[in-house]
Amino acid sequence: MDLIYFRDYCLAKPGTSEDTPFDENTLCFRVGKKIFAITDILDFESVNLKCDPEYAIELREKFPGIQPGYHMNKKHWNTVSANGSVPDSLILKLTDHSYELIFSSLPKKVKEELNNK
Repeated sequence: MDLIYFRDYCLAKPGTSEDTPFDENTLCFRVGKKIFAITDILDFESVNLKCDPEYAIELREKFPGIQPGYHMNKKHWNTVSANGSVPDSLILKLTDHSYELIFSSLPKKVKEELNNK
């Protein structure tokens, strides 16, 4: 998978926006102004994704390419390698999971606004 494919996948999700709030190379994908994915624009080697804590532990035990989130809350975020050690299909599934966790945490009014776009 490359950055263009990943970016298109994220932006196809309802209410998703992108920005570079930290520096010009760190791309963030948001829903309702909350981040659900972070990656490097120049070097798409990994992506940080939010994850249910118990599921995160299970994933880290099964896949060496899934580690506690780099520069993130290690209980709730994983850094998922995009170098082929984690199947692309799983990266997309974990992106969906991250998006759903963030979307479900949004206030009801924000969810309704995003669903009506």
